[in-house]
Amino acid sequence: MSAPTAVAVNDREYQALASAAAFQARPDFGILRLQGRDRTDFLQRMTTNDVARLQPGQAALTILTSPVARIDAVFSVLCRNDDLLLLASEGQADALRQRLQSQIFFMDKVTVSDDSAHLSRLRLLGPAAGELLAAAGLPQPESDDHFLERDALTVLRQERYDIPGYELICPATEMDELQQRLTAAGADLLAGAEAYEAHRIELGRPRPGKELTDSFSPLETGMAWVCAENKGCYTGQEIIARQLTYDKVTRSLVRLRSEQPLPEGASAKVNGRVAGTVTSSGFSPASGPVALAVLKRPHNAAGVEVTVDDADACVEDIRLPAT
Repeated sequence: MSAPTAVAVNDREYQALASAAAFQARPDFGILRLQGRDRTDFLQRMTTNDVARLQPGQAALTILTSPVARIDAVFSVLCRNDDLLLLASEGQADALRQRLQSQIFFMDKVTVSDDSAHLSRLRLLGPAAGELLAAAGLPQPESDDHFLERDALTVLRQERYDIPGYELICPATEMDELQQRLTAAGADLLAGAEAYEAHRIELGRPRPGKELTDSFSPLETGMAWVCAENKGCYTGQEIIARQLTYDKVTRSLVRLRSEQPLPEGASAKVNGRVAGTVTSSGFSPASGPVALAVLKRPHNAAGVEVTVDDADACVEDIRLPAT
């Protein structure tokens, strides 16, 4: 596998993410709606987080896991008075709808519908994102995993998932106007994915399609905080509980630093033996090549030197979100 070349990153976009505010349009991030009196119990028995604790205005990230505790789907749940909104990962709304639909039992009073055609999403990111919402005259939730609704606009605050910021949901017909409003308030539009990926990797935040896939479990990718330890059974729960109880998590997400870009999907080796896999790779204007990898212990400790193809890299710790 040949070494990749550094991808040009728009410095203005990167600086906006790192020190100001920028927004990312998300046309392929769909929205589902769960209705019916059993909607919460249904989701509670299927996913890792304790969604039964949610009150209207609160949200939670949760994961569907396979029988062997691998990641099948990652999505956010927004609790409202009469329904639950599910924010699917990129390109996964229909697959998630089908998966949920297949698990509805005869007696379940729950329906799953896809609202992606008439609702749109964008992500407002960066340390000044809250100030920009205020400047744009938009609602700003005060706490993490809380959301506000005003005039058909929903604003969700998320600090522990993705690059910290806000998820904005509005009717598809009003998305252009919303983007113009954010631009007028001083936010930069992320025209490409390069700056976003570079900053996400720097922060050590996993994402679906890269780290959050069926190759790994939530515990191996820094997502233990999404796995509630005080709730009933769900698919994969016994394995996750056993791994936590008996310290059986043998791989973990780490950040790699190197002098040259590292190819995604390449093996990371220690003394010629495979220790793990590079899952994300990018180029930061501030610090050069950056990457994420899932490595076996004891090679997942800070300071360990690994080799990826012909490149040397050093393992760095990632500060994981609290549970």
